[in-house]
Amino acid sequence: MKILHVITSLRTGGAEKLMVDLLPRMKARGLEVELCTFDGTRTPFYEQLEEAGVKIYSFVNGVDRVYSPKNLYCLWRLIRKGGYDIVHAHNTAPQLFVALCSVLCSVVPCTTEHNTSNRRRGWTWYAPLDRWMFRRYKKVVCISDQAETNHRAHVGEAQGDNVCTIYNGIDFERYAHATAAQDVRSLGHKIITNVAGFRYQKDQPTLIRAMRFLPDEFHLCLVGDGERREEYEGLIAALGLQNRVHLLGLRSDVPEVLAASDYVVMCSHFEGLSLSSLEGMASGKPFLADDVDGLREIVADHGVLFGHEDAQGFADAIKQLEADTTYRQEVARKCQAKAMQYDIAKTVEQYLEVYRECVG
Repeated sequence: MKILHVITSLRTGGAEKLMVDLLPRMKARGLEVELCTFDGTRTPFYEQLEEAGVKIYSFVNGVDRVYSPKNLYCLWRLIRKGGYDIVHAHNTAPQLFVALCSVLCSVVPCTTEHNTSNRRRGWTWYAPLDRWMFRRYKKVVCISDQAETNHRAHVGEAQGDNVCTIYNGIDFERYAHATAAQDVRSLGHKIITNVAGFRYQKDQPTLIRAMRFLPDEFHLCLVGDGERREEYEGLIAALGLQNRVHLLGLRSDVPEVLAASDYVVMCSHFEGLSLSSLEGMASGKPFLADDVDGLREIVADHGVLFGHEDAQGFADAIKQLEADTTYRQEVARKCQAKAMQYDIAKTVEQYLEVYRECVG
């Protein structure tokens, strides 16, 4: 079976991380797997997939050019010549362009919805196009129960007979037994780490503001990059936190960064099933998240939830963990036990079953 996955880029993000974990394992199972990225900027994820022997096609450099008509034309040519059994789209631009290509050439299209929400669902004028697009797909995979519920509500239950849920998975052992990155460990006495792209969906500003309510021994490490980096740098400077908030950029050693941390946090406006959160929980460190769709489902009763955009609430939660060793250790234990349930091997097998069904 020959499969082409199509994604916007290989920058920081859950969909991008899924490619790194999923595609080499599919290749090891005997599938011929290739990847197309609209934005071909080289990143640690890009290099990891290259090293794993996954063939990558790229069309442009720059995330601001992903909707270029050139990408649609190049994708159509690639699909027409590639002889793929399945073309699997991730993220908005690839979803739209793969759907359009499915009209122009014979291919079985699949897609994955990686979030419980997105900005285009608020665009009333876009709704008919969105519903048409999803009807083109043989299978729409949602990454959590809440993501499926919200997707069905968006497209209409009558249009949802091609929908299923496959939970994202992680390489649990790699995160549970990593060695601490010394450059991170040396930054401060208490390290709080967040791994997420610098984009609209994420809410790093709340974490930055929370540092005002924590003692100076606490340092915040933001792993990632994106279009909001300049905004974050401005906020850090305005609050005088240059010595306590560290922008680490894109890292290929995230397990080691988490191992060097004392606390791990995810702060978003919405999520699908956050791989970064599961990886943080697998690290054996207390995990905190704000109480929003896609996070509360995996964190409730295991990690610590705080109010959405509540900087003071986050700081108070950290102080409570810091003051009670027994509580802190129990949270870390429960988080790791929860993360163990999301092994990548299960995810691979479920995707293979979907592919067999689609081409059967």
